[in-house]
Amino acid sequence: MSQSHHVKLETSIECVLFDLDGTLIDTAPDFTLVVNKLLAEHNKEALSHETIHLNVSNGARALVKNAFDIDETHDSFADLLERLLDLYFDQLDSTVATLYPGLDDLLSQLEEQNIPWGIVTNKPEKFSVRLLEKLHLSSRCSVLVCPDHVTETKPHPEPILLALEKLGCDSERTVYLGDHIRDIQAAKNADVIAIAAAYGYLAADAKVEEWYADFILQSSEQTTSLLNLLKFA
Repeated sequence: MSQSHHVKLETSIECVLFDLDGTLIDTAPDFTLVVNKLLAEHNKEALSHETIHLNVSNGARALVKNAFDIDETHDSFADLLERLLDLYFDQLDSTVATLYPGLDDLLSQLEEQNIPWGIVTNKPEKFSVRLLEKLHLSSRCSVLVCPDHVTETKPHPEPILLALEKLGCDSERTVYLGDHIRDIQAAKNADVIAIAAAYGYLAADAKVEEWYADFILQSSEQTTSLLNLLKFA
């Protein structure tokens, strides 16, 4: 980020939690590669990045359903899902995923000010850990909560509450950013400030204003400025 666009972080927020795919990191390019690799293995035509992009937030199952136009009862579904996940895990070794614009600068400022940041995701630990390692974010991230660590996943508040417990942070001064309605519901259920990442992987029919988030971000580069609005007496 060029210095002319640099926004200094001055906030009362004490903890920043992110959803992973479509909020903190743009992981869709990896999924485009592996979904199309799987389609090629079955002599099917490739899908556009845009088509795949719309389904990333709904997970690998949705990607298989969409790519092959089948549901989970189909005989081939389990094998296709397993193969997609294997391809994805291998792809992470040479990942083309990146932090969204402006967020590396934000993370650096949070670290400088000793404000912990973490990730609460429905992405399994195996993939999340590998991705963070490859992007050199593992040592920077203060907490990572995956489905492997909880009984209930988002929109249940348990994952966010577990992150707060591990960090020793208060819900009142914590924000959670996510690009899916379940992220906003989880944030509301956990009593933290809910921020909708409208720049993420929204379905074509998604109506962000109906999620009842506390704030909506149209661009990841607005995140620091938004956090600066959150000042408490």
